[in-house]
Amino acid sequence: METMANTFTVEKAKTSKIHDVDFNNLSFGSTYTDHMLICDYVNGEWKAPKIIPYQPLSLDPSAKIFHYGQSIFEGMKAYKDENGQAWLFRPLENFKRLNKSAKRLAIPELPEAYFMEGLNTLLQLESDWIPQKPGSSLYIRPFILASGTGFHASPADEYKFIIACAPSGAYFSGKVKVLIEENYSRAANGGVGYAKAGGNYAGQFYPTQLAVDKGYQQVIWTDDNTHEYIEEAGAMNIFVRINDTLITGPTSDRILDGITRKSILDIAKDEGIATEVRKISVSEVVEAANNGTLKEMFGAGTAAVVSPIAGFGYKDKDYDLPELTNSYASKLKQRITDIQYNRAEDKFGWRFKVQ
Repeated sequence: METMANTFTVEKAKTSKIHDVDFNNLSFGSTYTDHMLICDYVNGEWKAPKIIPYQPLSLDPSAKIFHYGQSIFEGMKAYKDENGQAWLFRPLENFKRLNKSAKRLAIPELPEAYFMEGLNTLLQLESDWIPQKPGSSLYIRPFILASGTGFHASPADEYKFIIACAPSGAYFSGKVKVLIEENYSRAANGGVGYAKAGGNYAGQFYPTQLAVDKGYQQVIWTDDNTHEYIEEAGAMNIFVRINDTLITGPTSDRILDGITRKSILDIAKDEGIATEVRKISVSEVVEAANNGTLKEMFGAGTAAVVSPIAGFGYKDKDYDLPELTNSYASKLKQRITDIQYNRAEDKFGWRFKVQ
């Protein structure tokens, strides 16, 4: 891997905001650390990254991000163990997926060293911002946006890669009630659903608000063609437990290749839990709910890790899921978080030490 030790620059903030932060009452992603990484793509190449004080961006009104939506991002977390050592969870997977998203949106791919060394250096600098309270972490948002200008519909010629961080508490608390979507789609075949593109999420907000107005917290997305198969839960991958088998849909043009999703499948197999990766029909889920074989449903993603679903609505009828004392959701979440916080053996080699 190419390194960039001789070209990396760090400009430290003159004062820190950390003393103004109540680390015992952190909301998710709304308090930002003292520094950020920034790197510009100009004249056909990525320039050397810089770490600078966290600050607003200055963009021309004709910057293509505003008009054609060339924007991608990743979601990651840094964790601190009881000894104060900082850790990342499978960061190379985030890097690979960022470049996969970049390629789909005609954004120049990023060198691995810029991502990995830049992130490691930033986290060393912001180490005191990583909370140690159980359930808390430092949320990390790497993203790329089109800063090149012009109203013509074409890829930009300039981009900005940025990593910003936010100390955060738990993303969700408790179980959620979801509505199976019958009309709107999150993504389509041949589209950008598998990329972490900003527009994917913007398109979710309106249907989700309609569900919220009906008393639900989230939407379960169905396929764009027939709406017969469930695909994702809100902004997360979805798992369904029927009897003692854990099922999730296959990745595709429409479904994000979630890092938490992959980790859950590996841990489930290690736990001896039967898993299936296949299409899941809405009718199968409804039938299982009616005959009592539907044991659990949960979302899986970086922010919440695992978000249990208490019940779902479909065709103006609500279905409640049973309360389990030893759920797969709780067991799998515990296994993952124990690895993330360095509380247990990492037999998969997923933990990355910040040093």
